[in-house]
Amino acid sequence: MKSRARSSGADSRLSVRKSKAEKDPNKPKRPPSAFFVFMEEFRKDYKEKHPNVKQVSVIGKAGGDKWKSLSDAEKSPFVSKAEKLKAEYNKKMDAYNNKTAGGPTASGDSDKSKSEVNDEDEEGDE
Repeated sequence: MKSRARSSGADSRLSVRKSKAEKDPNKPKRPPSAFFVFMEEFRKDYKEKHPNVKQVSVIGKAGGDKWKSLSDAEKSPFVSKAEKLKAEYNKKMDAYNNKTAGGPTASGDSDKSKSEVNDEDEEGDE
């Protein structure tokens, strides 16, 4: 009997859903990791060598196994490309954040809100 009471309470909690915040279409996409940079190239090569394999899971498994078998020296071109993409992403995100925050001056130079700063300016004038 007690378990039923708990399940009905849990059901009511499940029915309350918070809506997701809408995604901004102008926000830059996150850059791929070194593994995903490798997988872009690996998929092309794998499909050329195995044109009959259409399953994504098979290609992904083969790519993961190949990535694990690579040495750090063999991974380095993919890691460097991923770092370049991340640097570009960081620049784009800085520009995006400055644009959405209202410019570089509103980037958090002070802990005070704009109204508090304005109040202090008015007091100094008196």
